Amino acid sequence: MEFSHKSVLAQECMEGLRIHPQGIYMDATTGGGGHSLGIVQRLGEGGRLICIDRDDDALQAAGKRLEPYRDKITFVKSNFSDIAAVAKDLGISQVDGILFDLGVSSYQLDAMERGFSYMNDAPLDMRMDRSQSFTAGDVVNGYSQEELKRILWDYGEERYSGRIAAAICRRREEKPIQSTVELAEIIRGAMPPQALREKQHPAKRSFQAIRIEVNGELRAVEQAVQDSVDLLAPGGRLAVISFHSLEDRIVKNIFAQQAKGCICPPEFPVCVCGRKPRLKLVHRGVITAGEEELRDNPRARSAKLRVAEKIEGGDDNGI
Repeated sequence: MEFSHKSVLAQECMEGLRIHPQGIYMDATTGGGGHSLGIVQRLGEGGRLICIDRDDDALQAAGKRLEPYRDKITFVKSNFSDIAAVAKDLGISQVDGILFDLGVSSYQLDAMERGFSYMNDAPLDMRMDRSQSFTAGDVVNGYSQEELKRILWDYGEERYSGRIAAAICRRREEKPIQSTVELAEIIRGAMPPQALREKQHPAKRSFQAIRIEVNGELRAVEQAVQDSVDLLAPGGRLAVISFHSLEDRIVKNIFAQQAKGCICPPEFPVCVCGRKPRLKLVHRGVITAGEEELRDNPRARSAKLRVAEKIEGGDDNGI
């Protein structure tokens, strides 16, 4: 299958990053290279773009798409949580902008054999990096009932997590659960009638939760965003697109903490901590897709963009 992915909020990201032609930028979730193309087209002589992804298919597709700009780009296969190590390996101490487009790509959802979708029958895979051995099958067939219930609730916000976890455990006592359609049917069968009348597919939240667990996505987000603040040069900008409320909450909290100055108790008459903010928020809230983009790409509906800028002279010790 050809790698195809529509980059959401593309123009808003370019405006948020405020790209300088001679700057150094990192696209930490390169995907098919749509956002990367927007960045590199704005770079001039001396500008540089680091493209990171852990999916070999994504890097291959991005390499083809960005071939005309190859002299300005370095491709790296890595998890975005290792962004600090990637920069160190490349001899980069500071960058002028970093972009994250979190979650699963359209290609990964639509590539049937990857096992991300409940709409097609495929092995229980869901790995973003197919060189790792741990799959969705290991979660579904190996986790205890309590562990399954926890991830379905924590990562999928699935209110029927207990019923679904119990149903999975009952079925796998007969034989291992092997396919996406089989799992989706088990989930549907565990739902009460009123839940089946909802607009979204009954397996959507559970599949999301299992995917997040397989790929360690939330742990990676926190590490990556914290390290990105350290990597930014004064005036550099960090743009993060999230599609999941838990991801967005992590980003929102880190931005708020890093944008905060004095942390002395309110009863102190003067500041004694001396803490200075490291970031300023470029926008008060989130940026979402407009009606025109939503008509062209319905998957952009849940996308939320947050942008922050590194403050010169901020507290480099962070929080």
